[in-house]
This record gives sequence, structure tokens and C-alpha cells, in this order.
Amino acid sequence: MPVSWGLLALASGMLALRWMPALPAAGTLLLQALLGLILLRGRLWPLGLFLLGLAWACIGARIALDDRLDPALDGEIRWLEGQVAGLPAVAEGVTRFELEDVRSPRAELPTRLRLSWHGAPMVRAGERWRLAVKLKRPHGLVNPGTFDHEAWLLARRIGATGAVKAGERLRVAAGPSAWRDGLRLRLLAEDAGGRAGGLAALVLGDGSGLSVADWRLLQDTGTTHLMVISGQHISLFAGVLYGLVALLARLGLWPGRLPWLPWACGLAFAGGLGYGLLAGFDVPVQRACLMLAVVLVWRLRFRHLGLFVPLLGALCTVLLAEPLVVLQPGFWLSFGSVALLVLAFAGRLGAWRWWVTWWRAQWVMGLGLAPLMLALALPISLSGPLANLLAVPWVSLVVLPPALLGTLLLPVPGLGEGLLWLAGYALELLFQVLDCLSRQVPAWVAPQPPPWAWLLGALGALLLIAPAGLPFRGLGLALMLPVLLPPLERPPTGQADILMLDVGQGLSVLVRTRHHALLYDAGARRGDFDLGERVVVPTLRSLGLDRLDLLLVSHADNDHAGGAPAVMRGLKVDRLVSGEPGRLDVGRLAEPCQAGEQWRWDGVSFRTWHWAHADDSNDRSCVLTVEAGGERLLLTGDLGARGEAAWIASGQPLSSRWLVAGHHGSRTSSTGFFLRRVAPEGVLISRGHLNPYGHPHPRVLSRIRGLPARIHDTAEEGAVGLRLGGFGPARGAREVPVFWREK
Repeated sequence: MPVSWGLLALASGMLALRWMPALPAAGTLLLQALLGLILLRGRLWPLGLFLLGLAWACIGARIALDDRLDPALDGEIRWLEGQVAGLPAVAEGVTRFELEDVRSPRAELPTRLRLSWHGAPMVRAGERWRLAVKLKRPHGLVNPGTFDHEAWLLARRIGATGAVKAGERLRVAAGPSAWRDGLRLRLLAEDAGGRAGGLAALVLGDGSGLSVADWRLLQDTGTTHLMVISGQHISLFAGVLYGLVALLARLGLWPGRLPWLPWACGLAFAGGLGYGLLAGFDVPVQRACLMLAVVLVWRLRFRHLGLFVPLLGALCTVLLAEPLVVLQPGFWLSFGSVALLVLAFAGRLGAWRWWVTWWRAQWVMGLGLAPLMLALALPISLSGPLANLLAVPWVSLVVLPPALLGTLLLPVPGLGEGLLWLAGYALELLFQVLDCLSRQVPAWVAPQPPPWAWLLGALGALLLIAPAGLPFRGLGLALMLPVLLPPLERPPTGQADILMLDVGQGLSVLVRTRHHALLYDAGARRGDFDLGERVVVPTLRSLGLDRLDLLLVSHADNDHAGGAPAVMRGLKVDRLVSGEPGRLDVGRLAEPCQAGEQWRWDGVSFRTWHWAHADDSNDRSCVLTVEAGGERLLLTGDLGARGEAAWIASGQPLSSRWLVAGHHGSRTSSTGFFLRRVAPEGVLISRGHLNPYGHPHPRVLSRIRGLPARIHDTAEEGAVGLRLGGFGPARGAREVPVFWREK
């Protein structure tokens, strides 16, 4: 018991890093560590281990934060040198790769960068390059219920991102990284039933060959883990080697002079480690190999300590090696999965048939991980248990063995290619089955429940998967109801909630009344990065919306309309209106915007205006006025100076407390005359961080500050929300304190 409690206390201290609003100062950390050491000598030794674990995690996080780009260099172009780390990915004409061992003669730069290069020459792993890079501090879009890019960058210890402007190769690739990259290219060149990219993901951990549609399908069916080399793949390969030695020993075919158990454990670890090195040995693979090592040591020497000791030991080992893994969803899902299986099967009485055990494992994972998926703002796959019931053994027994053997035998003419062809067609068959499942049972993006509802739901899930005989197990379903049907916050009648989403260089604004919802614009789509799919739909789903009464697309420019098709696919849209219906390509005919159209929803008034004589796209923007309880908001799309003058001349009332600045703060909009007529107290600007257009223009900022009016900028504040009719302040999503956004 002392061992378990000690490991639990140490792990809890390191896990607490995830919820730190800010990191303690260096002096505080030193005092905390000293106090922890003192407490180790008394009865409060678990508290001492907790404090030591927390101090260790905070020190690791501080080192990563201090290695980020100097703010003075944000947006600067610098010449630098570095070595390409990992396997570069190419998509839509853009090469993305990471650079390590970075050096620059005139600046102190982070040790690891993530770069993109449009129209790049061939970039290979292990090469050394001299590059001219426009550097950026780690920055991401911040919206409710969506992926946190800044946390992901910090977890990978990436201190800056950048766009390459020019470069020259200083040294060709050599060694293991070059060999691995060459093997990747060889695999991708195979026919393999059109699934060479999937085989590269299984063998090398390189998912760049999978399309966006492939990843979406895997996410919808809860099978993403199959295409990412993780603990499952490492443990499977190690388990085969362990089982082979055990079988030979049982049959009397293992040499008697060699003790079979140490050899089985040693060969299993060597095989798992070798597979991990083949996969690039990045953080998830390192985590899997560490977990494998701890479990094998437990199997060899410490079985008498029970099942939870190796789990806690592996957890502590992983956290000590890299405390920042707590920022990665995969860490929580992998350890959560193992803990759930241990809990579900530890109290089992008697032997079950293998198919009963396998089915129970799948529904335990599906049910038990649901609260964790909610907490991580990930979609919950309703078809996941059934999909994994079929997919896990198919990949493990039918796809992976010929894929690995075929890769090993590629030097043998015909044999390696034939095995890869067999593996590829088996993988294609699996994708077809998964596609059928995802069409019948799509993934569920659940609304974010309040903390009390989440805690009840997590407790209910644990009760439901607990061993039979535990009292009150049936209560679990009732406890999960607040999570499955969470209470949704809605504005009172006569008021409206406004949320200007953080979509980078684009615009998307949600207007919600008591029983209705309107979306004004849907962000951009740039290549395979669709803001409608990645940001707008998940955000709306997390707020409990599955339909829109009106999608109003101001005009057809990509930064306003590019995400509209994804919104139409992801939500039910009752009505579609646009200032440029003829140019809108969303698979459905849009209604033209009408000047002076008015309606009321739940005591909130709406009015549109459109300049019939506009001769360019920006001035054809359909603009919207929303008024609640005497408080007014204007949404102007990309309306320019001439359009603003025509709007003034129309005689519509323009005086408003809130204004969404036209054209992202461009100098061609928000003229002084227009601003004086509107006289806003607050101006909302939606734009991309360090965008190439220089938005917002300094002249526009000067005009706004001269009113005076407060500026709310998505690039600085993330998504901006306010309650219209309540006359309260606007608040940005970045106001929620988390240590990884520390400036």
C-alpha cells in the first residue's frame, strides 16, 4: 500500500500542472521543493511527494516557456540554420517540417521550430538547411470547445513557428533519419490498393499520406488510434514475441539452460523498442516504450504488488521523463484506457469466453472514456465500440503483420511488394466498412457540461463499468444523464448572446436568442484547412447547437464564405441568405439579401441592408443590425467607404453601442464619418495574427481610439463574447488564465 500511495501522490503532483493558471516564480518553486523534501521524513510524506512532483512539472514547463521566441522577434525575418527533424509532410503544395539544433548569428532562437514552405524543393529528414524564415511566437485560435494549438506546440517544445522565404541545403541527409525517410518514400510509391499512406502510418508513424477525409472517418468511428503508432502497436508486437517464447517453453522447445521468462521479457522489450525506433521514437512512442518497460519489469519481479502498481509506475515514469505530456489528449486517453480495463476486469469472478471478454472491453472503453472525451473537447464516436470490435483485430492480425513483414522484405523482389499489396487491400476493405458505419452512426460533438454535471457523469460511468456485485451500480445511468442531456445556458427573452469566433483572417459571428440562432459568415477555407469544419462547427456544437435558423453569408469572398459548405454539412440550416447569392458555392441556392428586411426573435430585433448599386464584392456585403433591450450591434461584412456612405444615406438608424469593424480593420473601411455616425463604445475586429495585409490599419485604430471606443481584437483576445441587451462588457476567451499562454 505505501508503494501505491507514494506513486499516486507523485503522479498527482505532476498531473496538477495541467490545471495551473500560471507557473510559480523560481523562488516559490525552490521553497516548494525544499518543503517537499522535509515532509518526506514524516507522516506527511505523501504530501511531500506531491509537492516534489508539482515542482518537477513546473520546472519542466518553465524551461519550455523560456525557450519560446523573444517577443521582439515576432514577425521578423531571420536567417538561421538547423537540421530537419522527423519526416516532412507535403500537402496542397506546402511542405511542413520541424527544425532542431537551430542557430542564428544575430539572435537567440528557440531550439526547435515548426516551419512551412510554399513551393519548397524536396526537403528530407536529417538534412541541414540555411533558411530565411518569418518567425512567429506560438499562437493559435482560441474558441470554446476546440483544439488548443498553443498547448500542442508547447507539449512538443516548439518555441516558434515560421514561414520559409528562401533557403539552401548545407548538408545532405545521412544516418537513421535519412534511411527512415527513404523507406517512407519507398512505401508511398507502392500501389497497395491506394492505401500506401495508411501503411506508412502503421509502419513508420507517418500520417501525412492520409487525407483529411481519412482522418475525419477515423475520428468519427473512434479508430484514430489504429493509424497512430501508440501503445497498442508497440505492446502488440512485444506481446507476439513474449507469447512466442512462452509457447516454445510450454512445448518444451525452448533451451533449458536459458530461463524463459527473462528472455521473453527481454525479447519483448527489444522488439517493442525496435518498432518504436522505426516509427521515429517521438513522444507518444517514447511513452509507449516506457510503459512497456515498466510492465515487463513488473511481470518479471513484482507481480505480488498487484495490477495498479505497474500502471502507476508507468504513469510516474512517463511524467518524470516529460511533464508536458499532460497537455496532449493522447496521454490522457492511453492511460485512461488502461485504467478502465484494469478496473473493469480486476474483480472478475470465473473465466469468460474470449468473445465476451473482447466485447466487454469495447463497451467499457466506449462508455468509460466518454467523460474524458468530453473534458478534452473531442467528438464521441457512437459507433466506436462496434468499429473497434472489428477494426482492432483486423489491423492487428490481418493488416499489420504483412505490412511489417513486407517492409522488411522489400529488398526481395516481388515478395515485399506482394505482402504490402495484401496489407493495403486489407486496409482498404477496413476503410470501406468504417465508412458505412460512420454514415449510419455519425460522431457526436456533445455540448460542454458544467463541472458539476461532468463530475456526476464521470462517477456514473465508473459505476457502470465496475465489477458485478458492487452496490448501486444501476445508479450510474442516472448520474450520467446530466452529461448526456446537459443544461444549456440560454439568454433571457429580450437579450442575445453574441460570439465573434476566432477564425484568423476571416469572420464568423454567432447570434443566439432564447430559442433561435443566426450565424453571420463562416470563416475561410485554405486548401485542406477548413475553418468551418475545424472551428465553426465544433464551437457551435459545443454550445449545444445542431441547427441554425439562418446562415447569413455577407458576400462570397473566401474569408467569409469558405467555411459555409462545412457548416451546411455539419448543422441543419433552415435558411440561407447572402449579398452575393450567385457567387456562393455551397451546394444550395441562397436567397438574395434584401435591404430593409426586419424580423423579431424572442424580443430581439434584426434588420438587414444591402447596397443594390454596389459594383464590387466588398460593397455587396449584406449587413445586419441586431438590437436587444435598446443595445445595438452592427455587422458590416467587408463594406467599404462607398458602401458605408450609401448606408448612411439610406436613413437607417446607425447609432450603436457595438460595431464589428468592416473588412477586418482595413483602411478602406471604418471611415471617420461612418464611425462618428455610429459612435460605438466598443469595436470588434476579427483578423489573423501577424496577417500579411497589416490589418487593422493604424489609421483605423487611431480613428477608433479618437471616439473614444474600446477595441476587442480576436488576434489578441481569442473569441470575443458579449450579451446584447445586458449592457455588460465584452470578454475574450484568452481571459481564462492558463500557464501555456503566458506572455
